[in-house]
Amino acid sequence: MKVIITDCDHDSIDIEKKVFKDAGMEVELKQAITEDEVIAQCQDAEIFIVQYAKITKKVMENCPKLKYVVRYGVGVDTIDVPEATKRGIQVGNVPDYGMNEVADHAIALAMSMVREVVKMNQFTKNEKWDYIKSIPIHRFSELTVGVVGLGRIGRNFAKKMHALGFNVIGTDPYFKATPETDEYVTAVSVEDVIKKSDIISLHCPADGNKDLFNKETFKKMKNSAVLINVARGGIINEDDLDQALTDGEIKGAALDCMLGEPVSKDSKLFKHENVIVTPHMAWYSEEAASELKRKVAEESVRFAKGEAIHYPINKLA
Repeated sequence: MKVIITDCDHDSIDIEKKVFKDAGMEVELKQAITEDEVIAQCQDAEIFIVQYAKITKKVMENCPKLKYVVRYGVGVDTIDVPEATKRGIQVGNVPDYGMNEVADHAIALAMSMVREVVKMNQFTKNEKWDYIKSIPIHRFSELTVGVVGLGRIGRNFAKKMHALGFNVIGTDPYFKATPETDEYVTAVSVEDVIKKSDIISLHCPADGNKDLFNKETFKKMKNSAVLINVARGGIINEDDLDQALTDGEIKGAALDCMLGEPVSKDSKLFKHENVIVTPHMAWYSEEAASELKRKVAEESVRFAKGEAIHYPINKLA
């Protein structure tokens, strides 16, 4: 089967090439992101490996040989999965390559917020040596962490936060508690997470959760609560977040994901002292990057050889 990487901003595809070479296959790299670019450059491929490319109904109509689309990463929001399913096109992803990294980044952001690390770093270097500006800070065991989304990453985050001494609650319509999960997270309603949490960390998909955190949500949250987003842009209504921060309805936010990435430095959210922003990097470590590249190639080889892929998104008849 002909394999094309539609687009990729990594330094090289040496890892992918090695996997394909070992399997007796070849792979081509394009830089096609828009519908028209994908159609023009990738029309004869049976397997797409995509990063940012839009794989829409129009693309599928004009790429009649396409049989499998696998994405560098977890989210498949740039792929029309229902349309692919109708056409018998398998869609896959790599959901576990950066599981620890994303959970750890959420923890780092949460720690920075509750211990006032970023604010006090700036204050100490630019103003004076005085902890008073950080008041109040509370002991971890007195704080409740709420997790929205208890999939692989959410559970990883919950388990680690529990180990740090936090009380952890979580919500997920698909979550089924086990004796193991009962040790580190208590399943509650989304309303309870919103109202009871001192830290809320988002680990849910954007699909079905658009504007889940909005002006009404912020009014229900504790004024001392902080919101962490390492999931996807769009789950938080950013205009409402800006207003909530301006009005002091919540203590702060730490965002690794935002709408319209890459986000301009002129974003109105960036003016808030109590907002920490990182550039959608929660997934990243050298090890995670290598694992991701290897796994998308391995999944493509499995599909090409008629073997069961490990991470199917859709079920085909």
